[in-house]
Amino acid sequence: MSAFDSAGDRILEPLRNNKASVALFGFASTVGDFSIVWHAVGLLRSIGSSERFQQALALSIALGIESLIVNQGIKRLFRRERPTTSGDDRFEVRTPSTSSFPSGHASSATFAAIILTCFTGFPLVILWCSIALIVALSRVVVRIHHLSDIVGGIVTGAILGGIAVPIITFALG
Repeated sequence: MSAFDSAGDRILEPLRNNKASVALFGFASTVGDFSIVWHAVGLLRSIGSSERFQQALALSIALGIESLIVNQGIKRLFRRERPTTSGDDRFEVRTPSTSSFPSGHASSATFAAIILTCFTGFPLVILWCSIALIVALSRVVVRIHHLSDIVGGIVTGAILGGIAVPIITFALG
């Protein structure tokens, strides 16, 4: 695992020295905190539609449950140390209070992208997956996670999203 993480860190190092990518990934990491970006997307989509408001509410509730499962359940099983305690000095990010594996940002981003895809379909799937990938990668770029944490988070989010979609679909009728 450490060779994989070290290779990822070396590959992503140039992004830490580029002003545009520092701004992008720093912002993505911040709006990924507490799934803010996904709650905002749900709310923005809901403007003018009671059906989309119900979807936004379902997305927010599902994200809360996903967060509890990942941060209070799965992360406690692994208790992996982070690559740094407060991130790379080139970025201003919140110091996390949970362990490193799996990445909660990557998990919630994948989870939200799956649910939003269920609501919107193609071509917006490209937008949801792009946002999810940027949020997930941001955590390695800012050095709050190892690359393998992100992979674990994506897998976790995909599994939880696969479980949530039929439940949400049924609940919304």
